[in-house]
Amino acid sequence: MKLSRGTALCVAGLAMFITAVVYGQAPPAGQARPAGQAPPAAQAAAPRPQLAEEAFKNIRVLKGIPVKEFMNTMGFFAASLAFNCTDCHGGASASDWANYATDTPLKNRARQMITMVKAINDANFGGRQFVTCYTCHRGSQKPKIVPSLAVQYGEPPPDDPDEVEALPTARVTATPDQLFDKYIQAVGGAQALGRLTSFTATGTYEGFDSDFAKVPVNIYAKAPNMRSLVAHMASGDVSYTYDGREGWQTGPRDLTPVSLIPLIGADLAGARADAQLSFPGQIKQMATNWRADFPPVTIDDKPVLVVQGTMPDRTIVKLYFDRASGLLVRQTRYAPTVIGTVPTHATYSDYREVPGTGVKIPFTSQMTWVDGQYTVNLTSVTPNAAIEAARFAKPAAR
Repeated sequence: MKLSRGTALCVAGLAMFITAVVYGQAPPAGQARPAGQAPPAAQAAAPRPQLAEEAFKNIRVLKGIPVKEFMNTMGFFAASLAFNCTDCHGGASASDWANYATDTPLKNRARQMITMVKAINDANFGGRQFVTCYTCHRGSQKPKIVPSLAVQYGEPPPDDPDEVEALPTARVTATPDQLFDKYIQAVGGAQALGRLTSFTATGTYEGFDSDFAKVPVNIYAKAPNMRSLVAHMASGDVSYTYDGREGWQTGPRDLTPVSLIPLIGADLAGARADAQLSFPGQIKQMATNWRADFPPVTIDDKPVLVVQGTMPDRTIVKLYFDRASGLLVRQTRYAPTVIGTVPTHATYSDYREVPGTGVKIPFTSQMTWVDGQYTVNLTSVTPNAAIEAARFAKPAAR
């Protein structure tokens, strides 16, 4: 789905004042805890994130969930119905965040639909999210009720690699450890990787928030799991920071209605994964319960092998390795929201050696999620650089 500039900014803060439902039930055994519910007692000391109704006005049903989960929920609506923010909130919302609070017929309909879907899941599936907006809409503003003969007798669409599921009967051609070992060798070997303890990088960033213009970017990474990306927009910096324990997303007020968003749950686990993957030798430690029993998959017509693991907070992550080279080409992870699960995937390409290290890293990476996308192209990488602690500190709100 290609989005315009207006869509991009809206989806970056999409439909900030639409509504949602707090489900309230404890998740069934073995399922991830929805991000808006209380954490286990052992995690109770973590700072409480800002809630949707504290950041935004006219929140009627989507109360009690953190801002980041609220943003993911808005992205879920956009992905499900191919809407941008002005479709629901009206043209005036494009010029002033405050106008998102105004009620519109589509916002009111969304409130009714969320309540309806919750009632269906409560009555038929024990409150589990078996039915979502995407179940019926599938990227269409109106659910289709008449079968399409063109679809029935036409060529089936290609499979989405992100949707591949483990198949216990699949023939396993390589174990997770074998795939990891091949990857580590492909990027330089364990000995060389062990000598890379930090790096700084410069390059360009382009995405929805830059209106697809290329702007300067800096990346700071320090082993074992600290990382900061700072894109220098005309109106101020956009940053994604993980300090080894906590993470934050920031941006200027003309690009996002909330300038500082703490990361929680699956998004925090994802930030940790991105930091760990900056140093490939740690790939085995980023998750547990690895498995490789997946059917054949291709990305860009190239065969890939898939492994899946469980990261902290029960976040599921899939890693896709090029079958021939052994290089990591994609990472996909999943975050729960009160209306459904949203994917995030990172792609990696143009592997080059970091000067003087024998270590290869991807000089091109792209991050895609339901309310944004950006691409980074590196031009210079400095290994084992001294990086001040302030680069990984909590950014100041703007």
